[in-house]
Amino acid sequence: MSFQRTNNLLGWLLFASALTVYVLTLEPTASFWDTSEFIASAHHLLVPHPPGAPLFLLLGRVFSLFSFGDATLVAGLINGVSAVSSAFTVLFLFWTITLLARKLVQGQAPSRELLANEKLLILSAGAVGALAFTFSDTFWFNAVEAEVYAMSTLCTAFVVWAMLKWESRAHEPNSDRWLILIAYAVGLSIGVHLLNLLALPALGFIYYFRWSANPTWQGGLLTLVVSGAILGGILVGVIPGLPSLAGDFEVFFVNSVGLPFNSGLLIFLAVFAALIGFGFRYAARTQNQILNTAMLAFVFILIGYSSYLIVPIRSGFNPTIDENKPDDVLSFVSYLKREQYGDRPLLYGPQFNAQPIAQVEGAPRYERQGDKYVILERRIENVYASEDKTLLPRMYSNRPGHISEYQKWVDVQEDAKPTMAQNLSFLLQYQLGHMYWRYFLWNFMGRESDVQQAGALWPTATKNGLPQLLADNKARNNFLLLPLLLGGLGLVYQVRRDGRKALVLGLLFGLTGVALVLYLNQPPIEPRERDYAFVGSFYAFAIWIGLGVLGLHEVLRYLLHTPNLRVATAMVLGLLVPGIMAVEGWNDHDRSGRYSAADSAHNLLNSCAPNAILITFADNDTFPLWYAQEVEGIRRDVRIAVLQYLPTDWHIGQLRRQSYDSAPVALTLPQTSYQSGTNDYLPYVANLAVPAVNVQEFMQLVRQNSPLLQVQTQGGQELLSYPSDRFYLPIDKDKIKRLGIVPKDRESQLVDRMEWSVGKQYMDKSKLVILDILATNDWNRPVYFANAVAQQEGMGLEPYLQLEGMAYRILPCRNPDPKPQRVGYVARQLTYDSLMNKFAYRNLDNPDVLYDEINRRTLAQYRDKFGQLAQAYLRAGELGKAKEVALRCLQVMPDAAIPYDLYTPELVAPLAAAGEKPRADEIMDTLTNRTQQALAYYSTHDEQALFEQEIGTNLMTLQRLYQAAADTGDQVRIARVVALAEQYGGR
Repeated sequence: MSFQRTNNLLGWLLFASALTVYVLTLEPTASFWDTSEFIASAHHLLVPHPPGAPLFLLLGRVFSLFSFGDATLVAGLINGVSAVSSAFTVLFLFWTITLLARKLVQGQAPSRELLANEKLLILSAGAVGALAFTFSDTFWFNAVEAEVYAMSTLCTAFVVWAMLKWESRAHEPNSDRWLILIAYAVGLSIGVHLLNLLALPALGFIYYFRWSANPTWQGGLLTLVVSGAILGGILVGVIPGLPSLAGDFEVFFVNSVGLPFNSGLLIFLAVFAALIGFGFRYAARTQNQILNTAMLAFVFILIGYSSYLIVPIRSGFNPTIDENKPDDVLSFVSYLKREQYGDRPLLYGPQFNAQPIAQVEGAPRYERQGDKYVILERRIENVYASEDKTLLPRMYSNRPGHISEYQKWVDVQEDAKPTMAQNLSFLLQYQLGHMYWRYFLWNFMGRESDVQQAGALWPTATKNGLPQLLADNKARNNFLLLPLLLGGLGLVYQVRRDGRKALVLGLLFGLTGVALVLYLNQPPIEPRERDYAFVGSFYAFAIWIGLGVLGLHEVLRYLLHTPNLRVATAMVLGLLVPGIMAVEGWNDHDRSGRYSAADSAHNLLNSCAPNAILITFADNDTFPLWYAQEVEGIRRDVRIAVLQYLPTDWHIGQLRRQSYDSAPVALTLPQTSYQSGTNDYLPYVANLAVPAVNVQEFMQLVRQNSPLLQVQTQGGQELLSYPSDRFYLPIDKDKIKRLGIVPKDRESQLVDRMEWSVGKQYMDKSKLVILDILATNDWNRPVYFANAVAQQEGMGLEPYLQLEGMAYRILPCRNPDPKPQRVGYVARQLTYDSLMNKFAYRNLDNPDVLYDEINRRTLAQYRDKFGQLAQAYLRAGELGKAKEVALRCLQVMPDAAIPYDLYTPELVAPLAAAGEKPRADEIMDTLTNRTQQALAYYSTHDEQALFEQEIGTNLMTLQRLYQAAADTGDQVRIARVVALAEQYGGR
């Protein structure tokens, strides 16, 4: 069999093997973070957060059609888009390695026939590199969920392989078709993620080395400049630039010339098409093949980029998920530019303690009014003094808490300007060291655990002294340094044998790694690990792992003199590397039995009364709900209002529309009062004549833009304010009783008016909307807070919250406990019915299912609610119910599957009082031992400051253990907990 045929067959075999692995470990339903949003958006072709990934959504929609109406299969099928993409990535990676390896083996005689053992060596190199990447931590993680990074890596793998194919056929008359194909792939990749564009400079050097007989450093520098210009031209000139120019045409021809809407857009398209036609005609006249190829490449980039047309088209139909509402060319530009996320200084800018010396108006934001575009607002941009700016500002964020995070890495003072050395120190230690090289070592050396901030695992690491959570952590992977060593050997081998290709790969590795770190300029704290962004550089290193087999074969020349034995030994030793990675990584990447995100969404939605308004906090308590409603059709009568989106006019506008079975949300203020730039925040300006504010009257005053509320800023801007931090809402008790929304046992707690404090700083638009809902709704619809909102953003309404299942309902009944230990009065019967009968807990009792830190943290809410309910029954004297609830909690979430957490001590007193003292003692002793282990470990950790959250959680666990021991009168355990608190609390 010819080498080419064997190469193709083995490549497809590796594709099938990788696909099998990813299908076996695929998550069968939605995950936390963005995957739930992407699944929901793909299923109905909706508009997710910017920049949208339309090509991914289109392919996800195609895959979802194979569910044939079974909604429970949709999530798994859309997750399968990533699995298939990743398997194809492995295929192209294998072919890329064999292309490179063949040239290294053949050396200066590329036309000579390969020997049998040389063929085996080349194929072994490709297989080892491809399999190592298959089982690498980050790539495997991306392969089993519906996120864009798997498909983005496929785009990178394809264009690198296609460029090498072009290089081998550049002498053929029709070889330019490969360049056009690459351009089309680049255009398509824009509709997935922009990371693929970082490969362009590396491709530029392949082109330069192919046509330059004697490369020079001047030529290399020119190649870097030109390829960088192409990259910048696409990033700036094509993606946002063309739509921005179209928007300028539109505003000019509508506002200045008086033409109807969309006329300017059509004129722009006509002019642009004419210019392209002129370019082709000029190339034909002058017989300029390079210009003609460049024009074709440009057009095919645009054809690929055209997948983005789905965004304004679908937005124009007002879908149920329509983030930023980019339904015209002007809002579409804002969507593409991700303006809602703000900017980060890159090469030059202010530092964290810089104070603006002025403000200037930036780009305008338009809205259609009548037959014109009217400026709603202009972005306000701060101007800083030159002495407050620096080159490479790495410490720039002045957000609350960020300065103290900077101080964990650099000895910098809050009131002192950071020096260049301090900025570079933060870059090297945190941005590069912690947020890139740590991830790199996770993939090719090993990983300590799945706890956020966890470091790389050295081969000599032991479990001695580790807390049980870390010692038994499924993500504790030790690759014995073998992938790193083999990749390093491959790099050295390629540098010595083919420096040009080593430079190309080094450029790809650097641009998708270190250069990306510089571009991202990450803040000092992230809500989750960000290793997925750097998978392109891990892909480049996997090529070196493959080439390491050739290097290993070269080393074996000094030990083994039989060629066949040498090749076989190199192959076997090489295959040990992905073998170890597969064995170590399987259990922490196998999501096949995990249903936690989908079940949490079902349970939260089913906690709500019919036609409810549920106010959620952010991604993880929102996106799974979108999935449940959009895909599975669960509780579409519940309207979800997202706290982080409530300051935006588009989200408020969507709340005013019908959505499936959910009626529009009634609001007093018109949409004009919620437009961006209007009532973004209301300052607190005390008026002693107004001791408290009637919410309903306040809304009317805001609606009228009343002079009674108007104040003027130092800059001359007029704002509405609020005169007292005390707000109240009169209650019609007779109506409340007719509605039957108050449980019988709480009727005595019904108040004549609700009173609460909103704080004495300012009120942002999200709080204004919530006040509007309360004032306007008049109890006709149930209003709930999700757990995170109730715990963190309760707006002072905590005394009026009632726990029902997993949600907190706002009711005009005041909690009789003046100092409750937990937020919310527990509606015992409602919560019992939910927790004991209605909720789904699929596989939470299975210790073989993967529950990583994010899942453990989220699932802890179940124990929290079980504990609150058991405590409520204990206080009511219903010991049988308290015992039943506590035992049910231990049944559905046993310690063996999901380790005890800081909420578990709440089960101790109910168990002890109901005759289950041995179970109560077991919980106390197990948690106390683990907490002692954890505090002993983290208090002596080299990077103790990074684990403040873990230390805080364990200290809080001690506090709750003390309370549990005190409630049961267990003096021995009280003494032990107190001793631990005294030992570690002061630290």
